[in-house]
Amino acid sequence: MSTRIERDSMGELEVPAEALYGAQTQRAVNNFPVSGTPLPAAFIHAVARIKLAAARSNQALGLLDEQRAAAIEKAAMAVIDGQYDEHFPVDVFQTGSGTSTNMNVNEVLATLASREGVEITPNDHVNMGQSSNDVIPTAIHLSAAIAVHTQLRPALVQLKEAIDRRAEALSHVVKTGRTHLMDAMPLRMDQELGGWSSQVGQAIERFDSAQQRLCRLAQGGTAVGTGINAPEGFAERVAEDLSQQTGLSLVPNDSFFASLGSQDAAVELSGQLRGFACVVMKIANDLRWMNSGPLAGLGEIELEALQPGSSIMPGKVNPVIPESAAQAAAQVIGLDTAVTVAGQSGNFQLNVMLPLVAANLLTSITLMSNTATLLAERAIATFKVREDNLQGPLARNPILVTALNSVIGYNAAAAIAKKAYQAGRPIIDVAEEETDLDRATLERLLDPAVLTRGGIPQ
Repeated sequence: MSTRIERDSMGELEVPAEALYGAQTQRAVNNFPVSGTPLPAAFIHAVARIKLAAARSNQALGLLDEQRAAAIEKAAMAVIDGQYDEHFPVDVFQTGSGTSTNMNVNEVLATLASREGVEITPNDHVNMGQSSNDVIPTAIHLSAAIAVHTQLRPALVQLKEAIDRRAEALSHVVKTGRTHLMDAMPLRMDQELGGWSSQVGQAIERFDSAQQRLCRLAQGGTAVGTGINAPEGFAERVAEDLSQQTGLSLVPNDSFFASLGSQDAAVELSGQLRGFACVVMKIANDLRWMNSGPLAGLGEIELEALQPGSSIMPGKVNPVIPESAAQAAAQVIGLDTAVTVAGQSGNFQLNVMLPLVAANLLTSITLMSNTATLLAERAIATFKVREDNLQGPLARNPILVTALNSVIGYNAAAAIAKKAYQAGRPIIDVAEEETDLDRATLERLLDPAVLTRGGIPQ
């Protein structure tokens, strides 16, 4: 590989000839060969948005001339558009402040901006009025808020709408309920799916609430939260510019010391992602159980056949979408544990696990967004109900005798249930023999559809 010599405050260093970055980025590449995984492109784009907003703000405040500001703006827009993603190679597991990534962006933008025929330096011009210590926390909030707004929330809304549509269409289907995986009182499928819908809806509410804290930014705090070297009004101008760029309502945080020293809002969002992962796991496992069989399982529904399920058993088809969803949920739960540990790493005026927080948050948002879409499109919207498999067990379900508690008492009802189960007979036939209730009364009291409406059977 051909190289060139670059210089920084520590001396000279060889850098790949075609690289847009300089010596500080190369030092980080050399120092952190840990995972081979750079920070997500969405995070880099968020840092570039901050640099764009800073350049505009510094020009408005009379600190950066129009030509340099325009050159930085053009360069930042190109990075935001994803034109140079390959020039941001710094590993996630780097210096805890994310200084290496901040300087990577500064160096790339300086190189691109200098092509406009004006001298641009990474520290003095691109990083003007900023520190890695406020840029990186701001980029965590900004990138996550954008991802929640543009990816996660729409995916959850799509999932909820898909569930609601199927619930309405299946409101006539009555099935055996299950508690402890054992037969219980009947319910309708729209009631069962309605539970999923409510879970997703409440998850949306929680994400909307967390978004309010994400929209409070660290930018303006600079090195330790005092705002040293940031001009008066800089924080407000940057937040306003970022709001215009993204359509979000972004403001400076009421305490830059809190923004730099903690990652509370990120930990909160990660916790909500973990909570939604539990929702996903619940829905995925319900679908797997309902689809189990097709002959020796529950066989209540038939999921769309998407691919062969075995390399040795011909004709086998597996519930691949719920399985994928469950794995993604497990991963998010694990990533949240790492974010929780990182959130505890605020030592005095700076949290020093910022890149890990950034990477895990954006990864979790991506996993849950894509999983919600897949569940909506390839599982919820397409499964078929096997009503023939639902009706037989429903008629023989001895737990239907619960409806007779208020008429004959718990102990008498339990004896009927036991006898019906042992004989494999419908509960109504045994109840007719063991009580003085006539057939018409029993049909009314034991009607599964009526029992799904709640209340005391009459």
